[in-house]
Formats: sequence, structure tokens, C-alpha cells
Amino acid sequence: MRRKFFPLFMLLVITSCSTAPKRDIAVSSPNQWTANSAVSSKIATQWLNEFSDNTLTALVHEGLDHNYDLQAAALRINAAREQAIIDGAPRLPHLEASAGYQHGKNSQNSASGSFAGLFNLSWELDVWGRIRNSQQAAEQEAVAVAEDYHAAKLSLAARTAQSYFDLIEANLQVAVAEQSMKDRRTISELVRGRFERGLTGGLDLRLVLTDLANAEAALATARNQVQFVTRHLEVLLGRYPSGALQQHAKLPMPPAAIAAGLPSELLTRRPDLIAALQRVQATDSRLASAKQALLPRITLTASGGSSAALSDIIDPRSAAWNLATGLLQPIFTGGRLEANMRLNEAQMKESVNLYHSTALNAFREVEQALAAEQWLRAQEKALQEAVEQTEASRKLAVYSYGQGLIQILTLLDSYRSTFTAQSDYLTVQRQLLNNRINLYLALGGGV
Repeated sequence: MRRKFFPLFMLLVITSCSTAPKRDIAVSSPNQWTANSAVSSKIATQWLNEFSDNTLTALVHEGLDHNYDLQAAALRINAAREQAIIDGAPRLPHLEASAGYQHGKNSQNSASGSFAGLFNLSWELDVWGRIRNSQQAAEQEAVAVAEDYHAAKLSLAARTAQSYFDLIEANLQVAVAEQSMKDRRTISELVRGRFERGLTGGLDLRLVLTDLANAEAALATARNQVQFVTRHLEVLLGRYPSGALQQHAKLPMPPAAIAAGLPSELLTRRPDLIAALQRVQATDSRLASAKQALLPRITLTASGGSSAALSDIIDPRSAAWNLATGLLQPIFTGGRLEANMRLNEAQMKESVNLYHSTALNAFREVEQALAAEQWLRAQEKALQEAVEQTEASRKLAVYSYGQGLIQILTLLDSYRSTFTAQSDYLTVQRQLLNNRINLYLALGGGV
């Protein structure tokens, strides 16, 4: 008995040790970020808390709980895990059983009947690890899908936060446009009164009314942007896009300077990079399985059953059975196996290039966000100064026009400059916040 089953035991040992080789696809990275504002220390893992905004936190968590795209991504994880089970099932014995009853009459019109119980057993001994590598590829793909879900979760949190800031800015832009139109209406009434008293010409009145109409159009555009951003945010939250989301009045201050960590840490922190690496390993496992498909397959088969009275079905002594061992060696398959091997090799090389491309894009996103923050802060400072100067010049222009010292075009230009400076200042404040979100997302920090 030992001599009989020793070869089978050795085959099982070989099977358990057959796995795809590990491939070295190291990505070179600098020792530190090149952007001047980079801080090489450990990144905060919960960036949502950095804004200290309860409304923002509540909206982000609502989106994570109710967004349908994210729920679909979560279900893809379950599907990938079940696929791994399916791909690994051939490593275990396959047993089928069937039962039946046959009834008939002979030539003497005598009735007879019998019960039948049959079973079939098949088992491919995965000597070379073909099935094991196929299962391993599916498991690695399942890990990649789970990382895709993590990336989708971070992306949804970032998009929700950015839409929240977009909505605040849109409402503030409406307030600026309303004030601008109110100021233009005051000027138009002033000019109309001067025109009626013969103190100014009709051209001044026409120019003022044109400017007032443009202010009304700008206000309509700002209000349209509010409803657009509101409905977009509601969809992210899993709500019906009714446009009735509660309005917010103030942009929060950007958090303090961020700790960006080291470039090399990005490769182990960003979920899209982890997913890309898992897919490289999965294609490696599929390639190994495709190569092993050229080797012989060893199978064990067994069948048996009984045909007797119902009481004999469960009696082992009434059963007949047979056991066989088979060897299957592919000889001619029309080039299918070789083509499948070359296909998997091409897919493996493609996945390696995609991994390197994903890594370079990840480095670019971090460097870009780090550099953008310092320039946006410089822009914010300049626009703050511009707002103060245009407001002072507008007041001076109103006085000068009343004294007849300047033309109407100069007065109208001062109002337009004030509106533009105020609008641009709000935009850059929102861009600073959104860029910070982009940086958190690029660094792979959690919410």
C-alpha cells in the first residue's frame, strides 16, 4: 500500500509548491519631492478632520454610505472573490451522484422495478501548478479590485468635498453679483437724473444701461452655476437632484502646511498603485498557467453504483466500482495553447508598462499639487490686495464723476474692476481648498 500511494503523495507535494515566479518591477523615485513646499514627514491619514467642518464631514460620510457607484464597486469585490473560488475549484475532486428508478414489464406481462444509485469521481492532479496559478491570478485580481474600491472611495470623498466648496463659492459669487448689480443700478439712476437735468449726454446713459444689463446677465450666470453645482453634489450624495440642498455661506480656511512624506512611500500607500502591482502579479500567474498547459495532465477517475432494491442502495456490498488513472498530453491544438501563452506574455508586459505609467502619473499629481499650493497662495495674496485697491478706487471714481472730473467710462471701469477682483478672489480661495483635496488624494491619505 505504501508503494502504491507514494507516487500520488509526491505529486500532491509538487502541486502544493508550484506557484508563479515573483517579478521585479521596481520604480525609481527621488529621495524627496522637488516642489519647494514639500515637507518630508509622515502624512496625516485622516485628512477630512483637517478642515474642522462638521457639515463637510457629514456630507462626505453620507456620500460614502449612499453613493450608488461606490456600492457597485463594493459588489465587484464580492464577484472577484467568488471568481477566485471558481478558478480554484478544479484543484479539488469533482464528485457527482445520481439516483433513479426503472419500471418495466416482460413478455409474460410480469412487472419489475429496480433502483439505481450511481457516482462519478474525477480529479486532476495539479502536478505543475497550472490550476494553482490560475487560482492565484484570480485571487490577485480580487485584491486589485478591492484596491480599486478603496481608490473609488477616496475619489468620491474628494469629489464630494470639492463640490461642497464649489457650492459655497457659487453662492458667494451670487452675493457678489447681486451687490454689483445693485451698485450699477444706483449709478444708472444717478446718470439718468443727470441726463434729465441736462447735465450729461445720452451716450453716458446708454453706456450705464448697457453695463447694468451685463451685470444682470452675470447674476443669472452665477445663479445657474449654483443650481448646477447643487444638483451635482446631490447625485454624489445619492439624493434626488432636486436642487434643494441647504446653502452654505462661508469658505473654510485651508489647513496648515501638509506633511507629504517621501516619494517611495507613495508606491505602498496609493490604492491605484497597489492595484496596478497586483494586476502585474496576476498576469504573471496567468502566464505561468498558460505555459504549464503545454505539460501533461494526470487525472484520477472513479465511478460506481448499484442497481437493486431500495434497501440495497445504501449497502456497500451491492455496489460495483472502478478506479482509473489517466495521462493527457496535448499534441496538436491548432496553435491555441501557444497563442494563449503569447497572449498572456503580451498582457503581462502591458501590465508592467501600465504600472510604471500609473506610478509616474502619481508622482506628477503630488508634485503638481505641491507646486500649485505655493503659487495659489501668492495669487490669493495679490488678489486680496487687488480687492482692497479696486474698492478704494471705485469710491474715488464715484466722487470724481460727481464732480465732473472723469468720464463715465472710467467710472464704469472701476465698478467692473471691483466685481472682477472680488470674483477672482473667491475663485482662488476655492482653488486653494480644492488643490489641497487634490494633494490629499494624490498622496493616498484616508478620510
